[in-house]
Amino acid sequence: MGHLIALGLAVAAALGYGISSLLQSEGAAGGERVLGILGRPAYLAGVALDLLAWLLSLAALRALPVFQVQAVLAGSLAVTAVAARLVQGVRLRRADAVAVVVTVAALAALAMSAGPQPAEPVAMPVRLGILGAVLAVAAAGWFAGRARQASLCAVLAGLAFGGTALAARGLHLPQRPLRQPLDALGTIAADPLWWALAVSGIAGMLLYAQALAHGDVARGTALLWIVEVLAPGAAGVVLFGDAVRPGWAFPAVLALVAALAAAVVLASAPAQRAEATP
Repeated sequence: MGHLIALGLAVAAALGYGISSLLQSEGAAGGERVLGILGRPAYLAGVALDLLAWLLSLAALRALPVFQVQAVLAGSLAVTAVAARLVQGVRLRRADAVAVVVTVAALAALAMSAGPQPAEPVAMPVRLGILGAVLAVAAAGWFAGRARQASLCAVLAGLAFGGTALAARGLHLPQRPLRQPLDALGTIAADPLWWALAVSGIAGMLLYAQALAHGDVARGTALLWIVEVLAPGAAGVVLFGDAVRPGWAFPAVLALVAALAAAVVLASAPAQRAEATP
């Protein structure tokens, strides 16, 4: 997969996540019963778009460094803010407008900082280690959820979603899955990273829901994205050999910090609060 194609998939995933948030907010508006909300077309469309965006991000991770893809996905907050302004007329603060511009500039710099990088193969002990770490995060999340520790749930949600990125980066894909489905299932069952992908995805969704249910939306969202970008990004450098182009280390770090700062600002934007509070 070429660099531009993979980067395009990551950008498309960010757009999908941002617009899906808006659709889900429209579908959940005024709803009191969960089953009633789940049956609304707008909400279902948002969930479907969420799933599509997730699959696109997994595809992008096959060819791009984890830190690059995760930073691009954090740009979904800017997409939600702009879309809410255009579609719903939600007020865009001056700080939000500046953060959107910073996000675009930072992501452009990150796009140039790294080319296509297929992940280096990792040994079975490392794959088992990733699965073990994901299970530990899920277990810690169970206790945090019971204790209603919203900030801790947000941090653990970021780690869980980061686990999906790491798992996707190192997956062994089955050969000819449609022609040889039994062999494909055997390959999936034997690779711990497929199990890590499933567990971390489910744990991340549940933990983020707990963080929003018991804490401040802006704080929870900001913590989620900070952890989801930094933790797996650093792990990707160590485990898969992710790197920036020669001479691009400082601009990449600066762009990453700028993208995270913009995400923190946008996490408190009126659009994000409207999305998370039906």
